[in-house]
Amino acid sequence: MDYIVNTLQNLWQQTAFTQISAGNYIMILVALVFLYLAIAKGFEPLLLVPISFGMLLVNIYPDIMMSIEDSSNGVGGLLYYFYLLDEWAILPSLIFMGVGAMTDFGPLIANPSSFLLGAAAQFGIFSAYFLAIFLGFNDQQAAAISIIGGADGPTSIFLASKLNQTSILGPIAVAAYSYMSLVPIIQPPIMKALTTKKEKLIRMEQLRPVTKLEKILFPVVVTIVVCMILPTTAPLLGMLMLGNIFRESGVVRQLQETASNALMYIVVILLGTSVGATTSAEAFLNVTTIKIVILGLCAFMVGTAAGTLFGKLMCAVTHGKVNPLIGSAGVSAVPMAARVSQKVGAEYDPANFLLMHAMGPNVAGVVGTAVVAGTFMAVFGVF
Repeated sequence: MDYIVNTLQNLWQQTAFTQISAGNYIMILVALVFLYLAIAKGFEPLLLVPISFGMLLVNIYPDIMMSIEDSSNGVGGLLYYFYLLDEWAILPSLIFMGVGAMTDFGPLIANPSSFLLGAAAQFGIFSAYFLAIFLGFNDQQAAAISIIGGADGPTSIFLASKLNQTSILGPIAVAAYSYMSLVPIIQPPIMKALTTKKEKLIRMEQLRPVTKLEKILFPVVVTIVVCMILPTTAPLLGMLMLGNIFRESGVVRQLQETASNALMYIVVILLGTSVGATTSAEAFLNVTTIKIVILGLCAFMVGTAAGTLFGKLMCAVTHGKVNPLIGSAGVSAVPMAARVSQKVGAEYDPANFLLMHAMGPNVAGVVGTAVVAGTFMAVFGVF
């Protein structure tokens, strides 16, 4: 009888009920909410499903993220090895290659002024940088946090790892990916508040056709020009343009299909679960994390507002030829932000098709955020 009782006691002691804290239960609840938003509401399920499940796993079984140094047998937890690929900036770079393989740069090539809208949306990053310093973060922490304003998860992870800010990489990554997923909720109120009904109804002229030669030359020229000026952008921008040359060259269809499908989905699984696994209660439920989440939201909202306001300026300069709604797509959440521009415009005029026009600043935002990250690295002497 004693043997049975001792065995049952040992089994009970091994359950998660006796191992985890109240904070873990809170994070489990948060994970379930994220899972609900992804499945029931369709908020970017490709991102939120793996992130929320990684969050669930680490708060039930924290050792799944145990480092090799903390392990008694020299073997780390499963998701720790996934996370190392984030720290080494491998997964963010591969994500950029997949994005490049899936993205048509034609709208940006046809309307180069879209670069200005993409640049304007980066204002959110710089505003968050100075606000983070005001709140007590050091320069490199502020830079890593501020990049959330670009709504670009891979770049956020890349910069945080390069600036050796791994202690706050988890909150930064979760905030960035959460805001990417919540683009359809966060952006529309700002866009509607800053534009008039007349501006929302503007129909833009059809974009000119872009030749295949232009599409092939674009990634090559951008890589040479930008990477010569800011070599630190090569891991991200270089992979983005490599994926795009796969797409546009037409001679490596197998590579383009692999980069945009199988490889992309594999990387999303690894990156999403490892990002979610950084949200243990001990690491996430603290004042620093709350500050990061708030700063990220402020940066994203300011970036959306800045892009929209610059769109209004371009509308005035061109005498009503630019719909300011496309300016909000300057944040680099591709293609969600462009879809939001289309959706908001269609609410006022169902026959108004802004998607392709919005893709220009949207793609420019991806390039712009990578350039800003490279600029921060150059300023701090990181390569």
